[in-house]
Formats: sequence, structure tokens, C-alpha cells
Amino acid sequence: MSGPLHNLRIIELGHVIAGPLSAALLSDFGADVIKVEAPNRTDMMRDLGPKAKDGVGVWWKTLGRNKQTLGLDWKSDEGRGILRKLVEGADVLVENFRPGVLERAAIGPEILHGWNPDLVILRVSGYGQDGPMRDVPAFGRAAEAMSGLAHLTGFTDGPPMHPGFPAADSTTGLMGALGIMIALLAREQGTARGQVVDLAVFEALLRLMDYPVPALTGADHSPRRNGLRQPMDFAPGGMFRTSDGVWLTVSAGSAETAQRLLRAVGGDALADDPRFATLAEMSHHMTVVFDAINDFVTQHTLAEVETEFARHDAVASRVLSVEDITTNAQIRHRGDIVSVEGEPTKVIGPVPHLSATPGALRWLGRAPGADTRSILCELGFDDKQITALYEAGIIGLDGTRNTP
Repeated sequence: MSGPLHNLRIIELGHVIAGPLSAALLSDFGADVIKVEAPNRTDMMRDLGPKAKDGVGVWWKTLGRNKQTLGLDWKSDEGRGILRKLVEGADVLVENFRPGVLERAAIGPEILHGWNPDLVILRVSGYGQDGPMRDVPAFGRAAEAMSGLAHLTGFTDGPPMHPGFPAADSTTGLMGALGIMIALLAREQGTARGQVVDLAVFEALLRLMDYPVPALTGADHSPRRNGLRQPMDFAPGGMFRTSDGVWLTVSAGSAETAQRLLRAVGGDALADDPRFATLAEMSHHMTVVFDAINDFVTQHTLAEVETEFARHDAVASRVLSVEDITTNAQIRHRGDIVSVEGEPTKVIGPVPHLSATPGALRWLGRAPGADTRSILCELGFDDKQITALYEAGIIGLDGTRNTP
């Protein structure tokens, strides 16, 4: 169960979500991740949000999964020397501080590449390492606003809205992992040695949003938030509630599937209406389509809707709560919710599913400095040196949060 990335060592100087998630995603497939935290100031995700029965933050349990933890004051001279030893044997370094933090600590990319020319450096920041907004502080919600996501979420006559999860930070983590793998491939191919992956938090969402920009620049169409319907309303669908109170999302992505959907909710008369012959024509009459779907769904129970939609091979999906997710038969069959022996807290398992080299959950987030001793021993430090470093406040050991 070493995983396809077992030869990959990542040094994580990140905190909160975006940078650490990039490392966590790769750790699922075997990457050896060493998370570095200051001995007297650990990652806030350890304490943010609800706690499990053992007192450990559940968010930390999953963001810290499969990672070794090293308590190290890397801004001190001695700590910087230890960090150098780590970097010299690493493949990747992940950081998501404000631009300039590493440079002020004398460990910017030029220094890091002096220590290890092959090092891939993922730098995550609010607005990127350059540009007029470089030094502006930002969090995920600011990125969701800048990407256009908030503008397109909500009702037409209501305020813009944020989604129900940290979309900007999470998609940045995913894009960061992609950037790391692309840079490593370039290194392997001899195209480039170590390089810097410069990723602004708003950019991942901006890339995934994608279509509003060509819609505006190519078709002179500016999407607007549209409540329970698609912002551009190019295909029938939306969110509807059955007569027994169950929310469903209904969708069709082609002319053929749209016809099946219309036949399910309105019979042949609706499906064969010339106004709905193509998606292009249908888009001009989407309010009629939406109202027809709404009338049908609201007047029937979930079982009745599912039966009629199945008969016409149309798509209506029940909106699952977290409780529903944890008991869903398909999710259970796919093995998408997992844990480790002796740990009641469950997390989402490795994604995607690989046929020959699947990912694995080895452990959940460990205590601060839990692996400091073993990591330093690997670097050549003996017990006496480790004790001295601990007493000087340079390192944290075995779950402690010490100060010099």
C-alpha cells in the first residue's frame, strides 16, 4: 500500500486549507508529506470547527491525513539549517503564505533552488506573487467574489451568495496538486528542473467557471444569477420540491435528453411542441419549461416522480444531506467514505479510483511534532542534539506545543 507516489517527498509549510489540501491529495497516493509547524504556533485547522470525541478537530483529521508532523521554528538560524537538510532531500515544497514571507525569512525560491535545483515549489496566495493586488490580504470568500462564482449564485432579486463549502480554497488545493504533477513531469522529461508553481486562490475557480468570459467576449452575453435555474438557462432543469417535501435537481444536457424530460413531465403535447425542437429554440422559452417541470414535481411524491422519470429515462436526482451521504448505497459501494482501524471519525477516501495503484488512507491527522524525533534522526541528529533543540524552542516534540 505504498502508492504510486511513494518516492515523492513533499515539505509542507502551508496552513489552513489551500496549500495543505494539495499535499493531502497527493499523500492519498503515497507521497511522503512532512508538515512543518512552528513549535509554539500550530496550524489553526487543528482547532477550527467541531471536535471529535478524542478532542481533535475533525477538519484537521482529514487535512492532516497521511502526513508526518514536524515541529520546527524554520525562521531561526538553527531551524533554517534543519529546513535546508529537508529541502535537499525533497521533491516538492508547498507554501501558502502572503507573498514575500519566504523572501523575508531568506528562503525564497532562489535560496531554495540553491539548496535543491530540482525542487518544485507550489506557492499559493490570495492574488498571486505579482500584480497590483499582490499584497492585498485575501481569504477564500474574497476569491469566490473575484472569480464570479458569488455573482452567479443566488436569486435574481437577491444578494450574491457563497456556496456551502470553502469552494475557492478547495479548488485551489486540487489545482495546486495538478500544478505539482505537471511540474514534476516537466522535470522528469528534462524540460525544466525545479520550477515555481504560482497559484492565486481566485484562479482555480476562475478556470473552472470558464464559460462566462467566452459567453461575454464571444457572444456578447453576460450570465446572471438565476435562483434555482442555470445562470444561462441553456438547458432545462433546476431545483424542485416534491409534494412530500423532497428536494430534487432535474437536468438535461442535450436535445434528446430534454425531449425525454419534457415527455416525462408533460407528455407528448409538451415534448412535441415546436418551441422545444432544439435546445437553442428551447432557451427562448425556458420559463415555460421550468414552470411545467415545477408543476409536475410539486404535484407528485418522490416515488411517483422517480417512477415516471425512470420510465422516460430522464434525470432527477435527490438532494442528499450529509446524513444521506454517509448511508448512500452507491457511495458505500464505491468505498468513498473511509477511516482507519480504531478511529471512529470517517473521511472522504482517495479520489480518483485507480485500477492498479489506488490511493489509501494510512492515518488521520497526527499530533503536533509527532514525527519530529524520527525525522531528525533520519537527518542524522542524535538524542542529545534533539533534546538541546527542544529545550531551545527550535523544535516541538511528541504532541507538545512548547515555547523557548
